[in-house]
Amino acid sequence: MSEMEAQEYPSTLVIIPTYNELENLPNLVKAIHDIVPHVHILVVDDGSPDGTGELADQMAAEDERIQVLHRTGKLGLGSAYIAGFKLALEQGYELIQQMDCDFSHRPEALPRFFDAIKDADLVLGSRWVNGGGTKNWPLSRQIISRGGSFYARTILGVGLRDLTGGFKCFRRKVLEALDLDAIQAAGYSFQIEMTWRSLQKGFQVLEIPILFVEREVGVSKMNKGIVLEAIGMVWKIRFSKAP
Repeated sequence: MSEMEAQEYPSTLVIIPTYNELENLPNLVKAIHDIVPHVHILVVDDGSPDGTGELADQMAAEDERIQVLHRTGKLGLGSAYIAGFKLALEQGYELIQQMDCDFSHRPEALPRFFDAIKDADLVLGSRWVNGGGTKNWPLSRQIISRGGSFYARTILGVGLRDLTGGFKCFRRKVLEALDLDAIQAAGYSFQIEMTWRSLQKGFQVLEIPILFVEREVGVSKMNKGIVLEAIGMVWKIRFSKAP
């Protein structure tokens, strides 16, 4: 992307939660900045024992586009993003992008998010619309993911195909309109609740196709407990008042 092209985009913060991502983080940050050099990156590290937080500090010291938020322990994905959202709003960013650190969310897709957000308030990267998909996923994982999205959209009564994905871009006005402290979900269902609350507020939500690639380095954070928590939380979200 040229400097002129970068000027077309509003100020943008990419939030990357990390826990033991020492091998992935430097490669991901380089890949992001090779494709969209104008974006700033916030690493939210949950006290990684492998030194991810310390490496992020070194990277931030060498590049003003990078900053780090340290947390005292493994406090969960949802609260990591909430902390990142609050910092993004305080610092005046117009676009806030969520992204995993393990390359399951491909950096080359970022320009499509930033183009799509021109016509929407929240853009979701979807594995289950035409043109989307997964790579290196076993059938069992596909069934869980597809089933989870079907379950959530049926209970919540929405037409979106992929409610559980975490590759998404918000306009700041969406996050400003939500009471972030009142978000109930902490794990897998955090993605569902954020999208549901955005729809409740009347914001325009758009899905774009993405290819989700299973991580090659490190250990997946997905487990049975996260899935079970999401099953119950969807009902709680459905019948609670909008924060």
